[in-house]
Amino acid sequence: MRPIRYGMIGGGPGAFIGGVHRMAAALDGEFELVAGAFSSDPDRSAEMGQALNLDPARVYGAWSDLIALEAARPQAERIDVVVVVTPNHLHHPVAKAALEAGFHVICDKPLTRTVDEAEELARLVDHTGQGFCVTHNYTG
Repeated sequence: MRPIRYGMIGGGPGAFIGGVHRMAAALDGEFELVAGAFSSDPDRSAEMGQALNLDPARVYGAWSDLIALEAARPQAERIDVVVVVTPNHLHHPVAKAALEAGFHVICDKPLTRTVDEAEELARLVDHTGQGFCVTHNYTG
């Protein structure tokens, strides 16, 4: 079996939690980082992608580009899961877009800022059948 290919949204230069998630994902060799939109600043995202030795064509300047362009790739090449490690206010829109594009989602805590947003994501998970998990760094 091949590793699970993931794309990370957030976790750019100077961001603590992205590095923690990348280290955890690498522990057992089951995950492979292949794409990222690491910052809302395209230059900083590219800097992070270069530091991680990613293919520059798979490093995006906007999270919406990662989702759209990865979804457009052939199934055998695209990412399997989106890892969301953005500032908290972006968790809901990023996770929602990823689910709607057919990706599984791993989202750092907090899931959302409101119960309504969380319930919307739960309905999307039920509708799409995609896997969704929330990470609690210090308990897992």
